[in-house]
Amino acid sequence: MFMLSESHPVLSPDEAKKLEETLFAGDETKEWAAMQRAGGAIGRAVLRDGEAIGGIPTDGRLLVLVGKGHNGGDALLAAETILDQRTLATAELICPFGERRLRPLTTRALQALRHRFRDRVTTAADDFPAGVFDVCLDGLFGFQFRPPLESRIQSLLERVNGLPVRLRAAVDLPSGDVFRADFTYATGSVKSTVLASVVAGRIRYLDLGFFVEPVKGPRRILTPELLAPLKLFRPSHSDKRAYGHLFVIGGSTRYPGAVLMSVLAALRSGVGLVTAFVPENLAPAFAARAPEAMWVGCPLAPAGGLALEGLHLVRERMERATAWVIGPGLAREPETLALAAALVKLVPAPILLDADALQPEIVREAKGPIVVTPHAGEFTRLAGDATLEAFAAASGATVVLKGPITRIAAGPRGSIGDVITYHSLWGGPVLSRGGSGDVLAGLIGGQLAQTPSEPLRAATRGVIWHGRAADALARAHGEVAVNVTQLLDFLRPALSEA
Repeated sequence: MFMLSESHPVLSPDEAKKLEETLFAGDETKEWAAMQRAGGAIGRAVLRDGEAIGGIPTDGRLLVLVGKGHNGGDALLAAETILDQRTLATAELICPFGERRLRPLTTRALQALRHRFRDRVTTAADDFPAGVFDVCLDGLFGFQFRPPLESRIQSLLERVNGLPVRLRAAVDLPSGDVFRADFTYATGSVKSTVLASVVAGRIRYLDLGFFVEPVKGPRRILTPELLAPLKLFRPSHSDKRAYGHLFVIGGSTRYPGAVLMSVLAALRSGVGLVTAFVPENLAPAFAARAPEAMWVGCPLAPAGGLALEGLHLVRERMERATAWVIGPGLAREPETLALAAALVKLVPAPILLDADALQPEIVREAKGPIVVTPHAGEFTRLAGDATLEAFAAASGATVVLKGPITRIAAGPRGSIGDVITYHSLWGGPVLSRGGSGDVLAGLIGGQLAQTPSEPLRAATRGVIWHGRAADALARAHGEVAVNVTQLLDFLRPALSEA
């Protein structure tokens, strides 16, 4: 079973507990060092994610829910990091179990916070805190919590959910699966319970260096190390042909912009050459918009898509391609879909199928390796009731199932037990816009053209790059007043921050 080394396993709560017991062996010095790393990472991540809503102000107000265990300590140390960076900020603590019941390292974290910021840290009195908070840090329960939840804690969490809070952050897992988080910060490892939570918000994996040695597992979290090769110098004696030639097939009168967005993204992917086959009435305008690509105008079908008679224009050039993208803006005209089906029978190079090319009959006809990039509705059209893993095994495709957490599944055809599913935790609502998938298709296609023998690596690399660019865009301009093509200007920052 092939496994990307640039990934870490998803662990069950019991597996995570055993891992930490192995790493720390009850040594409080090691546990305290890990807690400091976790708290610092959470605090920095909160400040970073807060940039998407205008930032956490210098005089911000924090509410910290402190549990007995190490999650409470993580939350306290995160608050310390935030107060250190926001010099007029204050923190109010709620310790519903009482300070005397805190575990020793959580008590140590509380003492450290009070020692550094004595005048800026208060413990909430019997009256429930009022007013607006900039951040709420939930450190009541961790992944070892077992239901049921005490009624008084349930009531507390529901009252906290009703408070006006700009950013709600959970440590490892929203407490009781009741706390409604905007972000959940998975420290050290990602637990299966947080992936299943409906109140976790966006999940951020904070790697604390727990996986020094590779750990196997069928469900995995992608790491930024996949982008490392894109940050290196290229050989000084480079030639454009060394970086692949991507063919893009798409466009229609109904959806003219989709294929242009895919080509623009491909041109930013590092690929050496891009040739796009589009309806002949669109080619001149597209060539003016992106002169770096080679645009081939093809005959139109009656409804404005690509006509089957244009097949010869592709066939006479097809040996030049190292990878293909078929589908952006294609539309569903029967003649156009027949063209796509004819192409996948002929092409030995890897193909990415997107949008309206995601038809069961087209996927079945593919001659070479394929990557498919459906959203949930398109996946149902392809797979029916089959699971992601079952469809990946049945089709032999690398499947990129787009969503709030994009999952990429791949494995040998016919062997569901050998399918591995990778999770990408980057991106977010800023990607909930038309055209986002077209940009992704171009990025993955460009990577596929450069590494045609590694479709899984190309797909996961494109997904991470796309998601990290979206996060950078949101931090710079928010999640509302932006458009999809702005992602292209944040591909470089996404690499430098990886």
